[in-house]
Amino acid sequence: MAIKLYFIRFQYMGKRVLTIFTAIFVFFTAFAEEKVLFETNAPMIVSASEAFRIEFTLNAKPDDKSFVAPSFEGFNVLAGPSVSHGSSMQIINGSVTKSFSYTISYVLQAERSGEITIGVATIAVDGKNYKTRPMPIEVRDGGAAQPQQQHHQSDEQSLEQRAANQLAADDLMLRLVASRSSVYKGEAVRATLKLYSRVNVVGSEGAKMPSFNGFWSQQLETEQGPFRETLNGKVYDAYNLGEYILYPQQSGRLTIEPAKMTIVVQMFVRNNRPRNSFFDNTHDIYNLRRELLSPTVTIDVKPFPTPVPQSFTGAVGKYTLEANLSSSQIAANSAANIDLRVSGSGNIGFIQSPKLNLPTSFELYDIKSTEQIRTTATGSIGYRRFEYPFIARAEGDYTIAPIEFTYFNPETGKYVTLTSESFAISVAPDKSSSSASHAVSTIVGKEDVKLLGNDIRFIKLSRPTLHSVVSPLVLSPLYFVIVVLMLLVAAILYFVLRKRIRDSRNIALVKGRRANKVAVQRFRMAQKYMAEYNRHAFYEEMLRALWGYISDRFNIPVADLTKESIREELTRRGATEQAREVIAIISLCEEAQYSPVESATMDEIYSQGIDIVSKIESVVKK
Repeated sequence: MAIKLYFIRFQYMGKRVLTIFTAIFVFFTAFAEEKVLFETNAPMIVSASEAFRIEFTLNAKPDDKSFVAPSFEGFNVLAGPSVSHGSSMQIINGSVTKSFSYTISYVLQAERSGEITIGVATIAVDGKNYKTRPMPIEVRDGGAAQPQQQHHQSDEQSLEQRAANQLAADDLMLRLVASRSSVYKGEAVRATLKLYSRVNVVGSEGAKMPSFNGFWSQQLETEQGPFRETLNGKVYDAYNLGEYILYPQQSGRLTIEPAKMTIVVQMFVRNNRPRNSFFDNTHDIYNLRRELLSPTVTIDVKPFPTPVPQSFTGAVGKYTLEANLSSSQIAANSAANIDLRVSGSGNIGFIQSPKLNLPTSFELYDIKSTEQIRTTATGSIGYRRFEYPFIARAEGDYTIAPIEFTYFNPETGKYVTLTSESFAISVAPDKSSSSASHAVSTIVGKEDVKLLGNDIRFIKLSRPTLHSVVSPLVLSPLYFVIVVLMLLVAAILYFVLRKRIRDSRNIALVKGRRANKVAVQRFRMAQKYMAEYNRHAFYEEMLRALWGYISDRFNIPVADLTKESIREELTRRGATEQAREVIAIISLCEEAQYSPVESATMDEIYSQGIDIVSKIESVVKK
């Protein structure tokens, strides 16, 4: 009884401890530090006589009296600042979500027309200062913020026409922005496809991305936006639709073909209907589709300057070279390797392995390469590692020449050659080899003799004897026999090739010969479906095999192929029994393909199909 009470008390204490730890975890999770965001919200276009609202929003609790407003130069402050704040916390399935909002609002009015930029506001959170970005606003002369050109148009004009007339040509634009217009071959170019809009974009259709002919391209991950940008003196919401890193693969003027897409925008069109009450709407909403085409972009690709170093293989950028020898002392007939690492930024993915010059008694094997490359907005950064495995065949002391790697620096317009240190390697005798091979290996240390072991023959010391040839092969009986045999073989090959060419032109004959082979391939596919127990696909493939075999074997077009035509053709060729069997198998496959109840198993139909093709081949010889 005492043990039982002790166990119950232990369980109760365990639950209390678990509850306390859970509460502490929830508390600290709820108040965990989040990323602080301090942003400005303002309209993109206003009129000179319009009062508008601007807000500075913060997702954290600021320090007291730490907010510093911008100067608002070019605007009259009609009201503000007014502060509002709120917080909320949600716990869903143990996941805690906490949010806090702090908003400072002003009401402004522009003093003049044109583009006016709201400056930077600052605020502090836990002693750390945060700043907003400058916010450009376009101020128009009088009127509303959106052009209202349809106030007095007649009701006869359609809503689509009025919406199209209200959308200016430069309110929606598609542009491909290249980071530079003149580069060297192999130098990285960043291209960004942007959508500039001064209206409300609600969707897109049928996008066709630009084609980068002459470039090797790689797409980057980018933040889509929108971002507030100024173009040609007007303020736009800019969207990044795609960002690419391009490496030109040839010199000359390369043209990037335009991108094409259809953008759907929401337009508010004023109507002329009379208002019966204060709440009647004087505007219609219409989703207008506008097809956009980006202008072509031309990149001037400069060739590499001459003369080109012999060790240059197309590397462009900035690189470093590091080389290491695995071991400076090895035994003959044993392996070692040189590890070469090229690091830096540029077109590193196109770097080829530099040339390694080894002594003549060394054997170089396939070069292994590994890489770790990260693509950024300025190009590729990382390294390529090359491993040169080799085997030393002869003993001695050798020096491996330095490895040269040349790259082109586009900033200076010059070639840079990096050179590794030379490698001294000592090759000891191979103790596992024979004595003769060991003796020859000692001589080969001079590197002039390549043949080793039994390949080196002794000098003959006895007096040489010469034999004269009395009967030459030319004009001998054996010579004429060989000539006649060659002529006979040539004649036989000529007639065989002519017959094959003639037969290959006969399409019906070729199809007839290939009918059995094609049917076997289809039967194998049907067997695969049978193993997967895919009934529909099995019977469909069996029908395709049988119909296709009859069509190819007897040169009957598929359009004219019926069960009756099969019966007539096989009966005419003396295969009446085979005709009944093949028609019966086709009927079974057609019924089983669409019937849930099988009259025969797939194994039986598969065996019958192969058997009937064999019977037809044995009965019909031609």
